[in-house]
Amino acid sequence: MSFSKMKPFWISAAVFGLLFAVLFSIRLDLFDKFLYAPSNVSLTPINSPSERDSWMNIFQNNRKIGFSHTTFSKIKNGYLLKETLYMRINTMGLVQDISLKTDGRLNPDFTLSSFDFEISSGRFRFAAQGAVSGDVLSIKTHSFGSTRNIDLRIKEKLYVSAGILDAVNASGIEPGDEFAFQVFDPATMGQKPVIVRVIGKEDIRIMGDMKEATKVSLIFKGAIQQAWIGENGDVLKEKGLLGISLEKTTRDDALFGLPVESSQDLTKVASVPSNVLIDDARQLAGLEVEIGGIKYDDVYLDGGRQTLNDNVLVINKESLTDFPAVHDVNKMEYIERKFLKPTLLIQSDHPKIRNLVKKIVSIDDKPLEKANKLVAWIHKNIKKRPVLSLPDALATLEIGVGDCNEHAVLLAALARAAGIPVKVEAGLVYLNGRFYYHAWNLLYLGKWITADSLFGQIPADVTHIRFSSGIQIQQLDLMSIIGKIKLKIVKQIK
Repeated sequence: MSFSKMKPFWISAAVFGLLFAVLFSIRLDLFDKFLYAPSNVSLTPINSPSERDSWMNIFQNNRKIGFSHTTFSKIKNGYLLKETLYMRINTMGLVQDISLKTDGRLNPDFTLSSFDFEISSGRFRFAAQGAVSGDVLSIKTHSFGSTRNIDLRIKEKLYVSAGILDAVNASGIEPGDEFAFQVFDPATMGQKPVIVRVIGKEDIRIMGDMKEATKVSLIFKGAIQQAWIGENGDVLKEKGLLGISLEKTTRDDALFGLPVESSQDLTKVASVPSNVLIDDARQLAGLEVEIGGIKYDDVYLDGGRQTLNDNVLVINKESLTDFPAVHDVNKMEYIERKFLKPTLLIQSDHPKIRNLVKKIVSIDDKPLEKANKLVAWIHKNIKKRPVLSLPDALATLEIGVGDCNEHAVLLAALARAAGIPVKVEAGLVYLNGRFYYHAWNLLYLGKWITADSLFGQIPADVTHIRFSSGIQIQQLDLMSIIGKIKLKIVKQIK
């Protein structure tokens, strides 16, 4: 394939990431909005990019649930990209409005110069600004009165996701092209591949007229999204999981046309039915489950309390005995010490977090005692309610409301402040005849033990089926199983 045909391409990644992150409790990670260019590809415009002002309706199974607005304009020394997205989402029977705004200032070669980002829903708001200088991306975040700064070293030039489309349109693409693009993950300082395939030309009906478009398929962690691109570079249509689609429209239709309705209850739509009813999950010592419909290599099934034999997963409840006699933080292995550190959204070093920990636990408490007290405090004091925002420990503490993600990041922050290494885990959990996507924690108490502060459990019951473990960004691994996984309970062990 010639160089001119190997051009990176990306369609509305803000929407793509948001639909997976918000709708399925995976949560949008701010930094997924920035991408590495492949090391063997450099975007050089061969056409002058057109300025554009584009509106799209967002549908779920033909029901309008929101809209997006994107503008792309020329400015001195580059381009300005502005993107706004609004949706009305039903999760667990609660309807909430959510908005996401991104302003990206791009260099003449479409690489990122600086950005402003904000996501808000109800009382929750997270904002960030960033700028690239040489090989450093400097970021400042704002969340509920707390400001944090972080400098990230970058090995290659960054692109803001929505701007990739304009770069590609200016560079040219051809049917049959296929290439890999790397998503930058600063949490691990690694890259995650996106496979992009240009399928070919196809006529589609948009706003009552037939339009010629280039059909593109994007594959990220096993999830597939399709997009249709018009001759002038506009995205005409997108299709994703669970009946979600976007279609180009006019400003008046987006704002004043069909009224925005709430989505279907997306937690239930994404859930998986159980073949048997479980009376009391807390009483089970183990669970055997047949798992099908997915690739096991895409997720983290085998390890810890879970053992995968062929297609049968065995989950054993951990014992709260036989802890090491000595639990010395200074003698922990690197992997355990790594999960003691604060992060942008797990602010274990914040004075409010540390002061609360001092009130809840005693310095003489053993790790299990500390964990029990912290789980009990969160379970009692944080109201159980769906939240559509980035899961933020400090904001959760201040507002006192959250779903499983907020409970998980708050427990991670409190436990790390108490000297306990913590991971965030995600997967499925049983409730009333179905398995729902859920997040909980893994605490190092001399050995790794699961904990669920939303349910008030240490260890978590064995219907917690883990598919990812470690840091929040790894919850994106669940994208590969949504809508595909099939479960069959083989045996309940009492």
